[in-house]
This record gives sequence, structure tokens and C-alpha cells, in this order.
Amino acid sequence: MTIFQSILLGILQGIAEFLPISSSGHLAVAQRLFGLQEVPLLFDIFLHLATLLAVVLYFRIKIWNLLKILGRWITRKPGKEAENQEDLISGTDERGRRTIIAVILSTFVTAAIGIVTSKLIDDGAISIKFTCAGFIVTACLLVISSMIEKKSVSAAKMEKQQKGISWIQALFIGLMQGIGTLPGISRSGSTIAGSQLCGVNRSAAGEYSFIVSIPAILGAFVLELKDLGEVSSTIGAAPVVAGCAAAFAWGYISLSLLMKLIRKGKLEWFACYLIPAGILGLIFF
Repeated sequence: MTIFQSILLGILQGIAEFLPISSSGHLAVAQRLFGLQEVPLLFDIFLHLATLLAVVLYFRIKIWNLLKILGRWITRKPGKEAENQEDLISGTDERGRRTIIAVILSTFVTAAIGIVTSKLIDDGAISIKFTCAGFIVTACLLVISSMIEKKSVSAAKMEKQQKGISWIQALFIGLMQGIGTLPGISRSGSTIAGSQLCGVNRSAAGEYSFIVSIPAILGAFVLELKDLGEVSSTIGAAPVVAGCAAAFAWGYISLSLLMKLIRKGKLEWFACYLIPAGILGLIFF
């Protein structure tokens, strides 16, 4: 792999990781076009780690608030921060504790599904046509969840949302994130769609989707560390560094754009790209 190719893959990862169009699916298609089918999975995860840094930077205040809430929870100290009615993730100690529990539950469900999907990927059971079909599935999820979310606003729902994410919602979101580990199905798209389908406010759905991705990506990295030697021998350090730098920079830009689109309720727009892309992939691959 050349440095130029790794930068292109990094840019693609940075854009596709946050926009709900499936980074793993686009990387698989791009690697096939470049003739790089033998690239170790760990290289993809390095790119995911780079975009993870963008998540931590973008949500640094919420993440810090959650860490402080966790510290007060462990030490049993009373909350000191004023209640923030707008922040459904970490605006109060109660919401923060519910978010922490939700992240743990979602992560367990995602991990269980991820073990199965990773085996399917390693065994070559998932073809490029399956990946292209995943683009269409993602598009359907985005359209359906947007339609339901816009029609289900009620006073009772708004009051329930003020309490934060419930354990039932966390399990369902974890399931959707697990489905998003399949190539072609967007992790962010399926997680945000799952959040909206089970009644989470669209803004909180976007924030939670990326916060819950932190343990999922770190876990995938740890599981693939066995390929570290293969990455250094088949790719080299310079392409990895160049690809990660590109993924981080474009990831931060894409995340900023996506959060604006989520708040405006425009995620279904991406179906206009995903459906034609999926159909073309099914025809030509």
C-alpha cells in the first residue's frame, strides 16, 4: 500500500465513519478497487481509532462530565452541578448515571453480536455483494426511523426523555450497533436509527451513538492486536500514520456536519446516495 492510497482510505474512513453511509463497507469497496483485498483488518481498526480521537475531542465536555458523575457516584458524593434540561446525556447526575449504565449494557450486547459477525468476516462468509446490499438496508433504517421519530412527538414522550436513556433502550441500541458491525451497514446510522426507533430524542440519539462507540472501537482494537506484526510487515508505519492523520482530520469535520444534520432531522437525505450506491454495487460487483 502506498502513502497516497492510505491517505485516500483515511479520508474515506473519516467521512464515512460519521456520516451514516458505512465506513467498513466503503473501505471494503475501495480496497477492492485498489486491489488491496489482503489488507489486515487491524489497519481498518487503526483508522477507526483515529476517528475515535475525533469523537473524544468533539464530545470532550460531555465525556468529562460523565467521568465526574461516575466519580461522584463511586464516592457517593452529592451532585454539585446545576441541572441542564437541554443535555439529556450528562445534564444531571441522574441522567449521567443512566447514560453510564446504558453504555455498559449497549456495549455488552454489541460485543456479543460482534463476536459472531467478526467470525463471519474472518471466514469470508460476507461477500462484496452483501456489503452493497447493506447500503440499501442502512438507507431503509434511516428513512423509517426519521418518519417514526417525526410522527411520535408527544408530551408523555418528552417527559420520559427528560429522565435519560433507559436500560431497555440501551439493550435495543446495543443490538442495532451490533448489526452495524456488518460491512455495508452503517454503525452510526443503525445506532442513531435504533435510538430514534425506541424513543430517544434525535439530538441525544446522535450524541449517545458516538459516545457508545468508544468502548466498541477500543474493544475491536484489542481483539485485533494479534495482527500488529502483519500490519507493519505488509503496509509499513508511514502509510498507517498518514492514513490515521487523514481519518482524524476529515472525521472531525464530518462529525461536526452530521450533528447539525441530526438536530435538523435530515438523516434520511443520505438514502439518496446509499440506495443508488448499493444498487450499482450489486450490478457491477
